[in-house]
Amino acid sequence: MKLVRSIRELLSNKMVFKSINVLGLRVAGMLLFFVLTLVLTNNFDAELVGQYDFSRALLIFLGGFCVFGMHQSVIYYSGYLKSKNSLPYLSRLYRKMVVIVFAIALVFFIAIVGISPEFIDSLFDKPVSRLVTYSVFALFFYGITLLNIDVFRAINKIYVSEFYRNILRYALFFGAVIYLYFSGNPEFLVQVFLLNFVVLALLSTALLFYYFTKMEPQITSEVITYKQIIKRSGPMAISAVTYLLMQSVDVILLSKYSSFDRVAFYAVAIKLTTVLSLVLASVNTVYAPSFSEWYNLNDMNSLRAGIRRSTRLIFLFTFPAIVVVLLFSEMILGFFGPDYVQAKWALIVLLMGQAINAFCGSVGTYMNMTGKQVIFQRILVTAFVINVVLNIILIPIYDILGAAIATTISTVFWNIVTTAYIYRKDRMITFLTLK
Repeated sequence: MKLVRSIRELLSNKMVFKSINVLGLRVAGMLLFFVLTLVLTNNFDAELVGQYDFSRALLIFLGGFCVFGMHQSVIYYSGYLKSKNSLPYLSRLYRKMVVIVFAIALVFFIAIVGISPEFIDSLFDKPVSRLVTYSVFALFFYGITLLNIDVFRAINKIYVSEFYRNILRYALFFGAVIYLYFSGNPEFLVQVFLLNFVVLALLSTALLFYYFTKMEPQITSEVITYKQIIKRSGPMAISAVTYLLMQSVDVILLSKYSSFDRVAFYAVAIKLTTVLSLVLASVNTVYAPSFSEWYNLNDMNSLRAGIRRSTRLIFLFTFPAIVVVLLFSEMILGFFGPDYVQAKWALIVLLMGQAINAFCGSVGTYMNMTGKQVIFQRILVTAFVINVVLNIILIPIYDILGAAIATTISTVFWNIVTTAYIYRKDRMITFLTLK
């Protein structure tokens, strides 16, 4: 009865209710994403799907550099500006962030123009220079899309943010995939995937400026310079890029050491475990601005209570899903095609990492929203080095299972180390407790 009362009390909280609504949007988006994946794996050649997964992983990696952690720091700044009653200043801050994204994307563009295709192909022992070039061309629009989605969240348009993040970006691409299939032009899959972000960037920017015009202007003494943005965002950028690298370096290294069809098999296992991180991401989406606001107001009681609720909510919804996927892993993989069952043991190993991730709670968000982004950056960089070394050692021996083992070990490492640091530094319990 006590457990039932605790769950009922947890679900009655307004922020928890909003987190569940966000989760609903993310689940809808993930279902759309998996239908899209099913269409691709069952109707497109595995080699072509592997090229798409390679381009997707590369864009995620380079996009992390391009957006430079500003999609996370803008959440911190929104909490900070709310505590100072100066939220309308966010529109000026956003314009500065766009300039930074453009400058970084331009550097990548100049670099890729200056590198010979033969050198790029030699790095991966296969012709990938065309895919790399296309990805760099789309980089600015991808970065703006990421930034815009979180600026929506920063101005309390959470449902709009989640609609762009989880519904529209998959729906537009899905429609294009259907067109390619029926028109007999599957070879344009990668180009259409990247063009999707050009459309998303334009649509989201137009809507964002509309929302900015609706804000009542306020006289404020707040001035956040380019230098301050870079100083605040830099450690978050390194953390975000490192985290994204740990999600994509296994796919990239598999592309070097194995075939594209094996990449496609492993990528499906990765996507299935991504579903299980939906709850964590949904809760962080709602709670991150409040973590920052409570911290800047020095309201530690609210911060402690919010962390406790968020961790319980994450575990409550994630653990049953992990059990279901674990028990029916072979059947679930079989939906993507009979060959994809080969990723069964890789999926099981990846599930272990997700279980630890859920148990530890919103440790990364807590670190970034409470001024500990530099320490978090160091922890993630260490985890990334472990990840890369293990991938290089294990992939040539165990193929996709080796990639899964490397990813899981690094995930467990950074979660446990960060959780221990938070408790030692702040006496803040982020991991699951029954009290």
